[in-house]
Amino acid sequence: MTMQPITEDDLQAYIDDALGTARRAEVAAYLESHADVAARVESYHSQRLKLRDVFDPIAEEPVPTGLNLAHMIEARRQKAPMTPWWMAAAAAALLVLGGGGGWWLHGLSLPANEGVLALEREAANTYGAYASDSVRPVELRADDSAKLVAWASERLQRPVMLPDLSASGYSLMGGRMIATAHGPGLMLMYDNDHGTRLVLLTRPMLVDQNKPMAEHSEGTTSGVTWANDGMGYSLVGPSTSRDLHPLANDIRHQVETRI
Repeated sequence: MTMQPITEDDLQAYIDDALGTARRAEVAAYLESHADVAARVESYHSQRLKLRDVFDPIAEEPVPTGLNLAHMIEARRQKAPMTPWWMAAAAAALLVLGGGGGWWLHGLSLPANEGVLALEREAANTYGAYASDSVRPVELRADDSAKLVAWASERLQRPVMLPDLSASGYSLMGGRMIATAHGPGLMLMYDNDHGTRLVLLTRPMLVDQNKPMAEHSEGTTSGVTWANDGMGYSLVGPSTSRDLHPLANDIRHQVETRI
């Protein structure tokens, strides 16, 4: 039986250990009698090992937000341009890591520092930082509402409105822009006649752009978080999440009908 010619594809498959037993033996025999080709194959193999030494530690790291596959798909849907740097990085990762496709697909299951889970923590941290401040809990007070709306709409690049919770006994104190790991956010603070303060944090969402309401609590702080049409909302306070849920429903209804 005549052996099939050894092609460049066979050599690459030999380097990647992707040949069957019989074909691998044929390629090995061919290399033994062709020293120049064997030297080239050995060079390719060494390069492959060096690249893996460089990139394997990176493959073990959490997927960066900018390279998260779910994020990239959503950005493409919004017709957001992908810069050549990201395209090159994506291509290089796929080419070098080879079998690392699972690492990319892992991005479909969002880590805890993304989406509404991140918004929950940001809102809780914001509440902890400002709700107890007796000197300057807000940057602009409620009597500067027009300025606050204009400021927030410009920074978030989305129209915002200030929900009215007076029917539930809470008055708007005012608000401020805050920095988060996912861009600027608008904090609004409300209080009632009994010294209870609530914080509403809202910001654009790169992922989890539409999510139903979810209750959460940590220590003495509870909250309700959701996302609608690319904007995330998290209402946090010392009340139980069950008590906050009707207020969150009211906020969602006002936002959806007024913006």
